[in-house]
Amino acid sequence: MVVIPARDEAADVGEIVRQVTATGLPVVVVDDHSADCTAETARRAGACVLQLPFHAGAWAAIQAGMRFARQHGYEFVATLDADGQHDPADLETLLERIDAADHPNVVIGACVDRANKRRRLAWRVLRWLSGLDIQDLTSGFRIYDRKALALLAQPDQTLLEYQDVGVLLCLHAHGMRVCEVEVPMCARAHGISRIFRSWPMVVYYLIYSALIGTSRRGRRTEPAE
Repeated sequence: MVVIPARDEAADVGEIVRQVTATGLPVVVVDDHSADCTAETARRAGACVLQLPFHAGAWAAIQAGMRFARQHGYEFVATLDADGQHDPADLETLLERIDAADHPNVVIGACVDRANKRRRLAWRVLRWLSGLDIQDLTSGFRIYDRKALALLAQPDQTLLEYQDVGVLLCLHAHGMRVCEVEVPMCARAHGISRIFRSWPMVVYYLIYSALIGTSRRGRRTEPAE
């Protein structure tokens, strides 16, 4: 199942849903209390739509989609952004990698070439703080297997916003195998990055991620199967 978190993405989400549907994969759009017609647009394009009752953030939207997928018996969840940066055609590349003989629990679609100066600085600092050997720490283009889903769908993992580093640290602490595959990414067709639009936002993101991520790095919670 493909889970797409979306907030005020009516301009792009319909086309993204149609592209995912063309791959044959089921798609759920989790509308994070949008002020525009994101939910209606996604529904018309063929997605199952979950609507959050209030703005809860990208990770809460993803986690809602993960829980929905588990309730309906899906063993893999792919996540991608609703803004057109990720090409649904590249889902096949991620699926092939997670089905490989070494059985990674999570595959990240990585694109280091997309990074501006602010993003590169953030990645460098976060790698140093976290100790994670991952190049594209903030990619939302990922596939999670059944074991990773069981862990991340738990209520204990609700406070992992921002989802990027907090989730990766949680996975690392529980011995999950995470790998990357290189994929191309496009610039946003509309809007701007919520994190990397300014230096103050980068600083806030780094502090928040460091506090939340490192405070949870050593905690272990057994995932419910």
